[in-house]
Amino acid sequence: MTLDEFFGIGVTVMLGSHKFEPEAIKAFARKYDPQPFHVDEEAAKKSVFGRLCASGWHTASTWMKYNLATRMETEGRRWTGPGPLPVFGPSPGFKNLRWLKPVYAGETITFTRTGVAHRPIASRPGWRLLSIRAEALDSSGDKVLEFESAVLVQVEW
Repeated sequence: MTLDEFFGIGVTVMLGSHKFEPEAIKAFARKYDPQPFHVDEEAAKKSVFGRLCASGWHTASTWMKYNLATRMETEGRRWTGPGPLPVFGPSPGFKNLRWLKPVYAGETITFTRTGVAHRPIASRPGWRLLSIRAEALDSSGDKVLEFESAVLVQVEW
């Protein structure tokens, strides 16, 4: 098995679906993004959104939850390459975060990730940087969230 195969380069993986319930939207927003259109249904009706919608940070955090629940090593790709199983480490960050459409209360969102590329890290021998495209789609198939993410992976061989 190659690292491209293990990392799923060019392969889109469905991470799962999540229904954004009104009370969960408000609870998240009260704690992390208390804008009126996320915490108050009447205020949301008078906003540009017209009704209660989830914080973009709530949507992005939910992508991360599903991403971690769907680990690379559990997706039917057993490591058969040289050396020990690659170990996933922290993320050095993300870029190009875009919230493309509001996620309204009651909407079910499906989260995906696609392996884009990987490369060795010159300053950290034995480590690679894996690039991932993250996306979320609403029930009509429209993209509501996208960003490019990276993760450090230890590959000892």
